[in-house]
Amino acid sequence: MKLITAIVKPHRLDEVKTTLQDLGVHGLTVTEASGYGRQRGHTEVYRGAEYQVDLVPKIRIEVVAEDADADAVIEGIVKAAKTGKIGDGKVWTVPVETVVRVRTGERGPDAL
Repeated sequence: MKLITAIVKPHRLDEVKTTLQDLGVHGLTVTEASGYGRQRGHTEVYRGAEYQVDLVPKIRIEVVAEDADADAVIEGIVKAAKTGKIGDGKVWTVPVETVVRVRTGERGPDAL
């Protein structure tokens, strides 16, 4: 199994969720995040004063998927989140050794 983590623009969340549902993903975790990559934030003007916004709002999406399904989930996230502009985000995976459903005690693929 793999933990797939994606950082995307907030306005792309609905498209990513729809894509994951179409791929048969039954659960995900969404967290508000902030950070920056190559764009290094941006400047804004508030009440006549210009200031630097270093941390850009993002959404962090986490999904646990079977190894066989991981590539399809990654491709789905990338296609749904892509705008073609800087700051679209990143997707990465890490191996998952054990998953346990707390309610039933099921382990492994049955717990997904």
